[in-house]
Amino acid sequence: MKSKTAYLGMFTALAMILSYVESLFPAFYGIPGVKLGLANSMSLVILYLIGAPGAWCVSIVRVVLTGFLFGNLFSIAYSLAGAMVSLTVMALMKKNPAFSVVGVSMMGGMGHNFGQLLIAILLVENLNLVYYLPVLLLSGLVTGLVVGLLSAEILKRLPDMN
Repeated sequence: MKSKTAYLGMFTALAMILSYVESLFPAFYGIPGVKLGLANSMSLVILYLIGAPGAWCVSIVRVVLTGFLFGNLFSIAYSLAGAMVSLTVMALMKKNPAFSVVGVSMMGGMGHNFGQLLIAILLVENLNLVYYLPVLLLSGLVTGLVVGLLSAEILKRLPDMN
């Protein structure tokens, strides 16, 4: 149990550092609202090493702390919505042996962007934002691919905790 707690703390800290570094770059490839999401790799690694409850903890703590440190309440709302949808999708996809770590991450990337779009529609009360969905889904696939490849490499180098 102690080693799991240490992993959760370490990966939360790493995710916060990655979130901060990413906050220094306003947009990924000039597309508004799109970021690579490297911090999500830490949640994905924990999902595979320890399981969904640990990944939820890392993600929630990271989003709230980085939101208060480097963002605002809106950034927390958007990030939490994206993270919760993403983790739910990834936990479900992980159960299907047809999906690799990279495939799970790509689905999670699309889920993250979908969750953020949903919260945006609710906050600004404008359903027309749904027209941005194809761009967000495509960017979720691309960023999910990069995050998945990174996570797969990290997982190769760490012992299984289950």
